Amino acid sequence: MTDLFKPITVLRGVAAKRARLYEKLGIFTPFDLLYHIPRNYIDYSNPVMINDAVTDENNVVKGTVIRKFPEQRIRQGLSLFKAVVTDGQNPFTVIFYNNVYTFDALAEGEEYIFYGKVTGNLISREMNSPKYIPADAPVTLRAVYPLTAGLTNTMLSTNISESLRILENEPLEFMPDYIIKENGLCSLQTALKNIHFPESRQSMEMARKRLAFDELLNLQLGMRMLRHRNSDSKSGFVLSESVSISDFLGGLPFEMTGAQSKAVDDIVSDMCRERPMNRLLQGDVGSGKTAVAAAACYFAVKNSCQCVLMAPTEILANQHFRTLSGFLSPFGIKVCLLTGSMTSRQKNSIKSDIASGNYDVVVGTHAVIQKDVEFSRLALVITDEQHRFGVAQRNALAMKGDSPHRLVMSATPIPRTLAMMIYGDLDISIINELPGGRQPIETYAVTGGYRERAYEFIRKHVYEGRQAYIVCPMIEQTESDLKSAVEYRDKLNLVFPEYNVGLLHGKMTASEKDTVMSDFKEGRTDILVSTTVIEVGVDVPNAVVMMIENADRFGLSQLHQLRGRVGRGREKSYCILVTDNRSEEAKHRLKIISSLTDGFRISEEDLKLRGPGDFFGNRQHGLPALKIADIAADSMLLERTSSISEKIISGDPELMKNEHRGLRGEVMRLFAAPVD
Repeated sequence: MTDLFKPITVLRGVAAKRARLYEKLGIFTPFDLLYHIPRNYIDYSNPVMINDAVTDENNVVKGTVIRKFPEQRIRQGLSLFKAVVTDGQNPFTVIFYNNVYTFDALAEGEEYIFYGKVTGNLISREMNSPKYIPADAPVTLRAVYPLTAGLTNTMLSTNISESLRILENEPLEFMPDYIIKENGLCSLQTALKNIHFPESRQSMEMARKRLAFDELLNLQLGMRMLRHRNSDSKSGFVLSESVSISDFLGGLPFEMTGAQSKAVDDIVSDMCRERPMNRLLQGDVGSGKTAVAAAACYFAVKNSCQCVLMAPTEILANQHFRTLSGFLSPFGIKVCLLTGSMTSRQKNSIKSDIASGNYDVVVGTHAVIQKDVEFSRLALVITDEQHRFGVAQRNALAMKGDSPHRLVMSATPIPRTLAMMIYGDLDISIINELPGGRQPIETYAVTGGYRERAYEFIRKHVYEGRQAYIVCPMIEQTESDLKSAVEYRDKLNLVFPEYNVGLLHGKMTASEKDTVMSDFKEGRTDILVSTTVIEVGVDVPNAVVMMIENADRFGLSQLHQLRGRVGRGREKSYCILVTDNRSEEAKHRLKIISSLTDGFRISEEDLKLRGPGDFFGNRQHGLPALKIADIAADSMLLERTSSISEKIISGDPELMKNEHRGLRGEVMRLFAAPVD
C-alpha cells in the first residue's frame, strides 16, 4: 500500500491526538488530506498604508516590527503579546492572544505583510490576531482551511506539504490522457500542489478547474452507471396495459390537471415495460403528487401486486397513510402504516400481514427497509422527498422485490443543473400546474416593528374560525438573537389568551409530534408555533396565515416550502415574513420570495444566491459531497462533463477498459461504496 493511503499517523508530527482531530474533518489518510480543499485564500499581494485601511474590516498592511513588548497576563489563562509595527509613515500595534509561538516568530527590524481586522482610529490603530508572511515571501496567495478546535492552519499546511512530497514520489493519475489533452487540464499532481500552495491566482484557478472537472465527471459517471444498469435489468413485474384506472380517476373528488394526467400516463406506460421504471415525480408544493402516486398504486394493485411508499419522517408517513387510504380504501385496497415508534407487537403483526400479502400498499419510514420486512409481490417502490435518502437507502428498499418499478417524489423544486446531478439516473415527470380552486398566497416582508399588527391580522382570521402557523428557526433559547420557539409559545399564550397555542419542534418524540399535529389538524389548536419540522407534508386546509420570524435566516427554497403549508384549501391565504436584517442581500432575497410563486424560478434564484452546498440546508440529499465544484458557477463545466460521461458509459458501461480503470476507482471512492 502506498503511504498516501496509510493512516494519517504516517506523517511526521501526527500522533494519535492530532489524528483524532483530523477524523473530525473526515480525514484519515494523507490522500484525504490532499483533498481537504481550502475554503478561501488570503492575497497578500496588494498591501495598503495603515491610514488607508478600512476600520472594522480585514486589511492587508505591510510594516516593519520596531518593538516587541514582554508578555502581559490579563487574567488567569489569558496572555497578551504586543508588537509595534510601522508602515514607514505611521505606527500600529499588532496583538496576539495566548499565541506565543506566532509572536516569537516575529523579529524586530524585519518587514512583514499582515492580514487582519483593523480597529481604532486615525491616531491609534490595532490589528488583533493577524496572519502574516515575510515581506519577501515569493508566494503571496495563502490557503485558509476549514478547521476544528485544536488544529491550526499552520499544522495543516505542514502536513499537506509532506503529503505532497509523498505524491511526488508516488505519482497518481486517474484521468485518461485523452481526456486531459482534449480538455486542457493540468495533471492531478500539479492540481493538488497548486490548490494548496498556488504560485499565482492563475495557477490556483487552473488547479480548481481540474479538481472540479474530476468531481463533476466522476459523479455523473456514477449516476450514469446506475441508470445503465437499470436499463439493462428486467423487472419481475411487467404490468398489463389492459388494466384500466378509469374507475379510480372517476372516483376522485376533483379532475386531475393536465400535468397530473401526463405524469400518470408516463408512470403506467413505464410499469408495462420489461425495464423497471426509474422515474422522478417532481412538483411544487400543493401540485397533487400524492394523487398521482395513488393512481400508480391503484394500477399496481389491480395487477395483483404490492406497493410501498417510504417517507423521511413519521409526520409525513402518517400524512401519506391518511391520504392514500382516502384515495384507495373505497376500492377495497388495503393500506397499512409501519413506523419505528410502533411497539414490537404492532410491527410484528403488520410485517406478518405484509409478507402474506394481506396488505396491498405499505406506507412507512425507514422501518420498511429493515431486513425482516418481506413482501409477497412488491412491484412498485415509492420514495418521498428523495434528497433526504441516500442512494444506498433507495437501493435497499428496491432490493425488497424482484427489480421493482421505482417512483421518486419530491416537493422541492430543483434547478435543471442541480437535477442533472441528483437525479441523473432517473426519468423525470414534472407537475407544473396547481389544482383548480387554489388561490396564490399573498406574501409580505415586514420588520419587527409590524409584529403587533401581524398579531392582530392573525387574531382576525382565528376569530373567523381559521388557523395560523408561526415559524421560528430554533427550539430553545440561546445567546443568539434568534427567536426561541419554546419561549415564543409562552409569549403568545399571553398575546392570545383566548386561543389555544401549540408547539411543535424536532426534539419531540414521534408520538408527541403526532399528537400536536392531530390537535392542529382537528382544530383543537388555533395557532401552532413550530420549527421547520412542518416544512414538508403536513396538510391543514383550514390554516390560512403563516408568520415566519427571522425570515432572513432561511433559504428561498425553504421559505417557499414553509409557505406551502398554507393555501391548501380554497380560502385566501397569507405569508408574513418578519426580519430586522436590513442588509441589501436580505432585502433582495425577501423581495424575490414576495414577488414569485413559481417554486422552480425561486429555486434557480436560491441556487445563484447560496450555491449547491447549502441548497438543502442541513438535510442529506444522498449524493457525495462536492468539495470544490460549484454547480452555479461551473455550469459550462457541468455540461461538458455530462457530455463526456455519456460518451464514456455508452462505450464502456462498467468502466472496465484499462484507460478507464482509474476513473472506476474514483467513482467508487466518491460514492463511498462500490458501485458494483
